[in-house]
Amino acid sequence: METRPPYSKSARLENDNDHNHSAVPLDEVLACSTSELPGRTSRKRLKIDGRDILIIKYGVNYYAMDSVCYHAGGPLYDGDIEELGGRLCLVCPWHKYKVCVDTGQNYYQSVDPFHPKTSVKWTAGSQRQRTHAVRVHEGNIYLKLTDRDGTLDSDKYNTEKQDNL
Repeated sequence: METRPPYSKSARLENDNDHNHSAVPLDEVLACSTSELPGRTSRKRLKIDGRDILIIKYGVNYYAMDSVCYHAGGPLYDGDIEELGGRLCLVCPWHKYKVCVDTGQNYYQSVDPFHPKTSVKWTAGSQRQRTHAVRVHEGNIYLKLTDRDGTLDSDKYNTEKQDNL
């Protein structure tokens, strides 16, 4: 797994094609090049500022989230990608928990106990997995880690503190 530095001057980008030098916002970090995620579906796992991050390419869209599952620390980064109820989810290979890649919400099948013969539908629960903002610019993928002041279940498995336990 690659390790990238925290937000720093190394995340700044100058455009040599014109005289308007633009910089990457200081709260973003250069994660990788789009060429490192070839094909229609691919993924890349890396550490940024002490967090274990997974970048997913699905079609023309890119997503970023904590790479270890919120439930029990399973390898969410190795999970299958499924579309459930119109949402793209990763399925944790350990316990089959389903996590939406753009919201971090858990997905489950809800059954109405008073009408058990009605069709079962996929339902979004609360956000349990931390997701991160992705921006693609000139062939590079930049990430903005979400606010780490609030606590989500995935935080306990995706930080340097967890690596030292």
